[in-house]
Amino acid sequence: MKVTKHIEKAKGETLFSFEIIPPVKGKNIQELYDNIDPLMEFNPPFIDVTTSREEYVYIDRDGLLDKKLTRMRPGTLGICASIKHKYNVDAIPHVLCGGFTKEETEYLLVDCHYLGIDNVMALRGDAMREEKYFKATEGGHPYAASLVKQIQELNCGNYLHEVIETDDCADFCIGVAGYPEKHMEAPSLQSDLKRLKEKVDLGADYVVTQMFFDNAKYFEFVDAARGAGIQVPIIPGIKPIAIKKHLQLLPQVFSIDIPQDLVDAVEKCNSNKEVRQVGVEWCIQQSKELKTAGVPVLHYYSMGKSDNIKKIAKEVF
Repeated sequence: MKVTKHIEKAKGETLFSFEIIPPVKGKNIQELYDNIDPLMEFNPPFIDVTTSREEYVYIDRDGLLDKKLTRMRPGTLGICASIKHKYNVDAIPHVLCGGFTKEETEYLLVDCHYLGIDNVMALRGDAMREEKYFKATEGGHPYAASLVKQIQELNCGNYLHEVIETDDCADFCIGVAGYPEKHMEAPSLQSDLKRLKEKVDLGADYVVTQMFFDNAKYFEFVDAARGAGIQVPIIPGIKPIAIKKHLQLLPQVFSIDIPQDLVDAVEKCNSNKEVRQVGVEWCIQQSKELKTAGVPVLHYYSMGKSDNIKKIAKEVF
């Protein structure tokens, strides 16, 4: 079922969802299930599964280092199919511009259609570790907007090299990212909203935000988006701080602010166990306020660990 249909059926009730990352190559999928199982009591209508970019690894070949391009966390589509089969919930694969040609994207979307996957999350993706700025893959999309356009074209039976008249067109519900504190590469929030409006005009059906720790940022973003003519559901994405190092890492990687009250509380902690509890308590308060405000879904970035998300959900749902 489409995300938008889940929201419509909820009739104003806030839904619970979360995001997982595929295991590193060689790891058993049971580890993933062990972190999904505790969250199923909160009836998530859908679960997002991230897609990793390719990266370079160096392999020792008789004393010489051989540079190879690989994906350390493959299996997104297989995990989505497995989740649908095991838990009977919708699984949403992240579809990236970076690392994929348009043809490879089309093949992935055809596979999604055959598997009965109704939703996809269309993202540009990050730059490779060796790159300072994002570079489009040769033959791929430079921006998420053009990826959204390809997906919507496929929904209409327009494939890359031909138009196919069929009664079995794909009908993907398309999610895109939004940034309450603007994308790090955008010159201003207004210009970032223009890019978001472009994605919606091209066919995006809903928005999931980047993590934030100050709900005022989300409410201001929604107001600004509505003022810009963006009327699709805007789902808040939130993440509990889990380790003290997050105070430096999260602002650096995601270009977000952390409220001083939260910074002070984390800095007083003597261990990461204490930090994890502070993160849970802060996220509970965030979640309750957002739920009271009537957000359609509370979407949690779990990063593959569910113990803190379960503590939060127990207090909120």
